[in-house]
Amino acid sequence: MMLAQHVAAYTQWRTNLAGGLEAFRKWLSENDLSDAQTDLRIARLLEKLREDRLNIAFVAEFSRGKSELINAIFFADYGSRMLPSTAGRTTMCPTELMYDPSKPPSIELLPIETRESNAGISEYKRYPEEWKVIPLDTGSTEAMQDALRSVSDVRHVTPELAEKYGFPTGNGNATVGRTGEDGTVEIPRWRHAVINFPHPLLQQGLVILDTPGLNAIGTEPELTLSLLPNAHAVLFILGADTGVTQSDLAIWSEHVAAPNQHKKGRIVALNKIDGLWDELKSADEIEAEIVKQVNDCARTLDLPSSQIFPISAQKALVAKVNDDASLLNRSRLPALEAALSQELIPAKREIVQELTGTEFSDIHARMRGLLDSRLAGLREQLDELTELRGKNKGVVEYMMRKVRVEKEEFESGLQRFYAVRSIFSQLTNKLFSHLGIDALRSLTAQTRSTMTGATFSKELSEAMRNFFAVARANLIKSDGEVTEILAMMEAIYKKFVVEHGLKLDSPTGFSLIRYKKEIDRLEHWCDTHLNTVFQLATNEKSKVTQKFFEEVAVQVRKAFERANRDAEAWLKAVMAPMETQVREHQIQLKRRLESIKRIHQATDTLEDRINELEHVEQTLLGQIRSIEALGLEIQNTLSTVADETGLRAA
Repeated sequence: MMLAQHVAAYTQWRTNLAGGLEAFRKWLSENDLSDAQTDLRIARLLEKLREDRLNIAFVAEFSRGKSELINAIFFADYGSRMLPSTAGRTTMCPTELMYDPSKPPSIELLPIETRESNAGISEYKRYPEEWKVIPLDTGSTEAMQDALRSVSDVRHVTPELAEKYGFPTGNGNATVGRTGEDGTVEIPRWRHAVINFPHPLLQQGLVILDTPGLNAIGTEPELTLSLLPNAHAVLFILGADTGVTQSDLAIWSEHVAAPNQHKKGRIVALNKIDGLWDELKSADEIEAEIVKQVNDCARTLDLPSSQIFPISAQKALVAKVNDDASLLNRSRLPALEAALSQELIPAKREIVQELTGTEFSDIHARMRGLLDSRLAGLREQLDELTELRGKNKGVVEYMMRKVRVEKEEFESGLQRFYAVRSIFSQLTNKLFSHLGIDALRSLTAQTRSTMTGATFSKELSEAMRNFFAVARANLIKSDGEVTEILAMMEAIYKKFVVEHGLKLDSPTGFSLIRYKKEIDRLEHWCDTHLNTVFQLATNEKSKVTQKFFEEVAVQVRKAFERANRDAEAWLKAVMAPMETQVREHQIQLKRRLESIKRIHQATDTLEDRINELEHVEQTLLGQIRSIEALGLEIQNTLSTVADETGLRAA
């Protein structure tokens, strides 16, 4: 099955999952079980599924055939090369290929001059007026090809301006912009490109990140700090004609398989094997040469040879355009596409399964608990009324006093609940005093002041280390607050279960470990790219300070913002079941008391009331069966292999 089929299968699985959640939300509303908090939680799950993206990054040094490989995998159906693919550099700036139905097909280009500001690419995405927009005429292949060439545009500037934009100059291999005979330097015209294109795969949520070579990657730290680490699969392309060069190895070690980064979803393509197709050699000799190249690359990259796929992107494109199955097999692209699918789809699917499964299980358990509570209260009411059959008025009065005492005792116990809610609010405030953005903003301002006033490199280095130490300490303190909140809620849950018979499972846990790991990753990047003896010795203090806050501190802030959103959602989720059960128990007690009062006033209504409650009991039992069936259906969808789902749907 080709990559397109795998993506289609995954999309169908995601659509089935969203359909199940929508049906569950509708059922809750129709059965008067929904509330504002539950509806909001399901709406957020559905929104996440709608906005779900499969991110795949293509990384290589220039002239490795990266753009040709993207053409072969994704654009062969158009009958020609859509992305520019010629000798030398064609991808001059990071380029995202995606589809947003709210925008017309177009190319959005961020001018290189924006490097002069302190804002990153993600910041500029909030300001569409800063981008140049070129419309895409999807009805004309030639017009689209012409428009797409704009991504490769360059400028010739003075060496000083090139340095200012972050491009080292000179004539060595380690430079980004090479100085020409006229003394000017060739640099990209654009800092970043976003191609909004209604390709079937992009319409299904696939996002392709096409990156430039080694030094161009280094000039845009958001790539290595955010875009590449967050890709669900990274395809690293080598050339069979070059093997693993020093710049290839640098990209691999620094940006693709760097320490402390997950290796899952990393695939290597050894491109241009058609250069080894020698008519004077036998098929066995050619195969031996390819195997040797693969083994050499595997040894250099410290990978098993099974993770390296020899291919010919150019021949694969020709084969697909001409519908030549024999040439396509010889290009070996199908094996790479299969491997890419096996890395990309499961990696993303696991994330969706974990997030959706955990949240839905909690919502489902809460709603099932609510029904169980209603059923228990109703059966208690039925037992009481059944016992009143044939009893005199004195017994009815005794029963009424008994329920009234129980109601008063529960309302007395509510004072404890209100006290807990007050303490909960205090602990929440304490949690956000460490985790909140205000605390991070204060730390950032303090660090900036220290770095700006620093005289020696050592002071700069210590300020950066202190920034991470305090940020990490705030997460550790926040974890302590989370533990205290959870312990308190567990205790009060158990108390109300024992004393008042509420139906409460253990409260949902919460962990900040993913954010601690993100801080560790960002600190490692800082220690290897910025807070080094070489960088501190060769760069001005102001430049180091600027890079730290533009590139590193921004990513730390984003991590804390995500942690805040998750913590707020958890705090609402952990208190909601308690509030719902307390409210439900109050309603049940009130109904029991009113029923007995009515029986006391007119004993001939007893049988009518019993019959009415027995009917309600059957309704509740039917609701419990329905909610279990709906929950099982969604759990089955979650655990179904995505490819199987798509194939069945097809």
